[in-house]
Amino acid sequence: MADGREYRMEELAKEAGITVRTLRFYRERGLIPPPRREGRIAWYDEHHLARLRTIAALLERGHTLNGIADLATAFESGRDVGDVLGLGAPTEEEPVRLTPQELADYFEGEVTAENLAAALDLGYLATDGDEIVHISRRLLDVSSALVRAGIPLATVLEAGQRVRAHADEMAELFVEMLRAHTPQDQVDRLRPLAKSVVDAELSMALDRRLRKLPESGPTEARPH
Repeated sequence: MADGREYRMEELAKEAGITVRTLRFYRERGLIPPPRREGRIAWYDEHHLARLRTIAALLERGHTLNGIADLATAFESGRDVGDVLGLGAPTEEEPVRLTPQELADYFEGEVTAENLAAALDLGYLATDGDEIVHISRRLLDVSSALVRAGIPLATVLEAGQRVRAHADEMAELFVEMLRAHTPQDQVDRLRPLAKSVVDAELSMALDRRLRKLPESGPTEARPH
């Protein structure tokens, strides 16, 4: 038997608080991965139990089984944490480990298969067993705050993709400048200066754009 506790079908259903018939249905729908087989005996493990508890939590939050199946597909096909952190963990950002239901709590009603796939493609999310890893606590908190302010998660992710492209260009500009004019061992030490320039320029750019907006906010089109 494999390491860790394993369950026969009836035992797993009891632990998860569901019927054997429901467990079979979930398995047929692909909501849980196939069991390990030993002869004619199917063995389920703690990963299956965690997935069943996730399904229960998402159902309680109003997700449909079709939606959960889509999420499971995106989850299984997403990049794992080894791919995302292949070049090493972020030097300043703190990754966050989440269960699928914790992710749903951050973005109430916005964790769709499409948004999950977009976040996986962008590299914000990765998978590690039954857990989801967000690459940056700061980005997670900011994204959640924007969604709670009424901005759709799909829009936030699209903006993140555009910001990523501009950030890569700015990073390349500063790295080339520093490498051309400073010793190699000084490049990383001067990194905070580059970040300060970007922060100051963005702050002034926001000032310029916000001054152009009417104080009362967007106005409705007037009839001719």
